[in-house]
Amino acid sequence: MSSIVILGIFVADTAYRAERIPRLGETILGKSFNLSPGGKGSNQAVAAAKAGANAHMITRLGTDTFADMAIDVWQKAGVTPAITQHDNSYTGAACIFIEAETGNNAIIVTPGVAGEIDNSDIDRNADLIANADIFITQLEQPLEVAMYGLELARKKGVRTLLNPAPAADLPDGMLALCDFVTPNETEAEGLTGIKVTSVASATDAAQALRASGAGAAIITLGENGALYHDADTTIHMPAMSSGKVIETTGAGDSFNGSFAAALAEGMTPVDAVKFGCAAAGISVTRAGAANSMPSRAEIDARLAQG
Repeated sequence: MSSIVILGIFVADTAYRAERIPRLGETILGKSFNLSPGGKGSNQAVAAAKAGANAHMITRLGTDTFADMAIDVWQKAGVTPAITQHDNSYTGAACIFIEAETGNNAIIVTPGVAGEIDNSDIDRNADLIANADIFITQLEQPLEVAMYGLELARKKGVRTLLNPAPAADLPDGMLALCDFVTPNETEAEGLTGIKVTSVASATDAAQALRASGAGAAIITLGENGALYHDADTTIHMPAMSSGKVIETTGAGDSFNGSFAAALAEGMTPVDAVKFGCAAAGISVTRAGAANSMPSRAEIDARLAQG
């Protein structure tokens, strides 16, 4: 089984569905509430494990109810924790607004003790990273630790994937440590200054990311699929619908985790992008983030439909 190591955070997602976001000072009635596991790193670990990879999660948790939730969801998904627990802070949480009509979302994340992740978390798991097929990180934990992890993985010959979310200015040289970088439209614009509104502009942004050092760039385009660009190939992969969109929360994480799982087991990058699009297309038909990640059997069945 292929091995993937994910550096990131877990948060408990508190999701509120309503017609619109309230204005400051205003209270409105919502349509529903849901408490579920989230955090980009954790979601990607769950997605990778359910897609068939041996996924390991590096993070910090508190010693509270939300930490119990994290450990439980990882156990059920098949994720191996590589964590420490701390009683001086809390396990992370997120406030998610979901627009009732469209399923689109806006999110506030508070990392809690995972915001204190430092280079010692990487050093403690150096052998785990060195023996992985792929190392994945995002930008919800301290950025300098993400870079340190990418540097270690690159030194050990491990393929690296950066999901640059939430959007942030990257230090010089960070993209050069990435075999794959996977921003969405907004994040790609923040990194390149190119507004992504079409496949053509996504291609321009992907070219700019490669010019900054990334080995390959994948711009995820929501309902329009994904754009893949490397030194030899540029291809637009359409979205793969699996039914009515219920919620887009976690779709990008579903793509990243399943893309990495496919890549780690030997698929070509283009086939892995298609695999990721199939997984993301299933995930948006379900509520929640980690809870929406499809199984390998579901992804294979969707791909078989063409």
